[in-house]
Amino acid sequence: MTEIVNLNRVRKAKARAEKAKQADAKRVQHGTPKNLRKLEQAKKDKAEQSLAGHRLENGETDN
Repeated sequence: MTEIVNLNRVRKAKARAEKAKQADAKRVQHGTPKNLRKLEQAKKDKAEQSLAGHRLENGETDN
């Protein structure tokens, strides 16, 4: 025999799981100290500048 499932409970459990997942992501984002966030941003900016410095530019457009 099959088990009876209350659809409201399943729907609410799914919604709770989604909210918990979103809360975990926000905890990671907002739980990081300011100095670590700034350090990560500085590393990212430095990597972008380094990559941009190695690009070749010939002054012509592809039009």
